[in-house]
Parts: sequence; C-alpha cells; structure tokens
Amino acid sequence: MASDAFRFGDFTLHPEDRQLMRGSERIDLNSRYLDALHLLVRDAGALVTKDRFLDEVWQGVPVTDEALTQCIRMLRRALGDDAATPRYIETVPKHGYRFVAVVEFGPSPASAQMLAALTVRPHYTPLQRLLLTGLAGSAGGAVAGAIGGLLYGFAAASQSAGAGGGLSALLVLLLLTAVLATIGAAGVCFAMAVAERLKPRNIWVSAVGGAMGGMAIGAFARLLGLDAFNLLLGSAPADFTGAAEGTALGVAAALSAGIARSGWASSPSRIMLPVAAIGGLSGIGISLAGGQLLGGSLAALGRQFPRSALRLDPLGMLGGEGRFDAMSQTVSAGLEATLFCTCIALAIAHVARRWADQG
Repeated sequence: MASDAFRFGDFTLHPEDRQLMRGSERIDLNSRYLDALHLLVRDAGALVTKDRFLDEVWQGVPVTDEALTQCIRMLRRALGDDAATPRYIETVPKHGYRFVAVVEFGPSPASAQMLAALTVRPHYTPLQRLLLTGLAGSAGGAVAGAIGGLLYGFAAASQSAGAGGGLSALLVLLLLTAVLATIGAAGVCFAMAVAERLKPRNIWVSAVGGAMGGMAIGAFARLLGLDAFNLLLGSAPADFTGAAEGTALGVAAALSAGIARSGWASSPSRIMLPVAAIGGLSGIGISLAGGQLLGGSLAALGRQFPRSALRLDPLGMLGGEGRFDAMSQTVSAGLEATLFCTCIALAIAHVARRWADQG
C-alpha cells in the first residue's frame, strides 16, 4: 500500500491505492465516490462547489443535482456522518460542501503536498468520448433494430409461402431493421455528442442535438426511400417515416440517455422505468399524431404493393385486430421507440460508467 495517505478521525484514505480504511477494515466505495471524497479531503476546510464536483469528478458527463446529492449521502453513510450535525461533510446550502474534520497528511510534508496537488484526470480525450458516445449509441440502435427485425420478420415469415420464403422474409427484415436502426441511432447519438461538447452537462442541449440528428436522418431516409421506390417500381407509399418522426425520436433518445447516465451509478434499476416510459410515450405520440415508424412504414409498403409477401397481419391478430391496422401500428410504434431509446440509453450509460471507473 502506498505510504502517502490522508488521515481523519478513524479513517485513512489512500488515493493511489483507491482505498478508504477504518483501521484495518476496508470501506467499499465505487470509483466516483472515492474521487469525490478525495476532492473534499484534499481541500479540507474549503468550500467545494457543485461545479468543481461536476468538472473534476463527473468529468463533463451530464448529470443532475440528484447524482451529487446521492454521492454525498453515500459518503456520509460510509463515514457514519450526520447531515444535521456533521463531523466530516458539511452542506453549504445552494453552493456546495465542505470537509470540516481535521485532516493529517503522511508520512511526509512533501508527500502531502504532492497528494494535495493531484487532480482527477480524464482517461479519455474529448474526441475519444465523442466517438465512444456515438459508437455506443449506434451499437444500442443495432441491438434494438435486431430485436424489432426478429419480431417483424417472424410475422412476415408466417405469411410467406414455403419454408424458403419464410426464412428469406425473416432474414431480409432482420437485416433491414438492424441497418436502419443503426443508421438512425448513429445520426442521433453523434449529433447529441457534438452538442454535449459545446455545452456539457446540459440535458436539454443534448436533446436539441438528438433532435437535429434525428431530423436529418429521417429526412434523408424518406427522400432516399421514396426516390428509390419511384425509380425502381414507379410508385411509392405516401405513409413513410421522415423528418418529424426522426426529430421526436431523437429528442426521446437523448433525454433517455441523459437520465441513464445521471442515475446509473446510484441506482441502475430505477432508471429503466423512466427511460422506457420516455421511449414508449414518444412512439405512441408519433403514431397518434399521424406519423409512422418502421412497423407503420412496412404496413404501408404492403398495402401499396399487394402482390408482395410483406404482411404484418399476425401482429394485428395478437392485439385482437384482424389486420395490422391503427391500434396495432400505435402499439408497435410504442414498442419500437421503447426498444430504440432503452438500448441506446443503456449502451451510452455503460460506456460513461466505464470511463468514469478508469478516470
């Protein structure tokens, strides 16, 4: 164990070894909470503002005030401290926190000065973080697309004549949805990451970036898709997903990712419901407003070209409808958006968690 350490009360903090000890007992704290304690102890007696916590501990990752509150709560629990009568961490309302216990550095003043000068350095550069956010979100979109492709593929395969036709329908829809979802997620997440570099820790700026990325990808997909159908088949479906749907889905994905990153460290299970709810409500809202996601677009293609084998009616039958009609399309839109937002949010939160642990 490194000889240089901070000592206060019954505790010893070894920053280099990433350990907090009470006597010979090791106190378990995750990496981010150890960084926060190190920052407080290093500047014992001085006010540590919320901005300093966000800059030096969260390192530019957008989080809510609740994440910092939860961090301080867990540190007080580990130290046996009380917010009402603090022995270690004092709250300075509306400003930040102060470490009020007497801190000793050891074993030498030189080591103490070196430790006091230490700052938390990010493991990844800003460009690497931008790329990781975009690539993680793209991977999450690919997973969501693959799951949706299996669902629509099995529905179409059940309507195709012959075993070979059913397998072909399954593979085509699986590949199609995975590719489309990956492209859509890449547009949303890279635009969101760029917006976050311009103004870190602001979930609404992130949402604007996601909206712009979704709008651009949606508009491009609609233009390319309609032109391709007109060129190859002489007609194209009127009901086809586009810029409006991409914008709404981009906002929902960015908000979901922001919630997931801010709440992942304290309670991964609690973020699932709000993330899924944002996605589901966005998909249902898109459908009720007359928009189309992939299921509705596929159904429109099947109606436009009746001789094709593209039918999603089995999904309508599961919902009590004889065909894949309005209610089925609304439900499928909600499920699509839930999958899309949840997979993207979890992938980005996982990457953010990893770079925090390695920071």
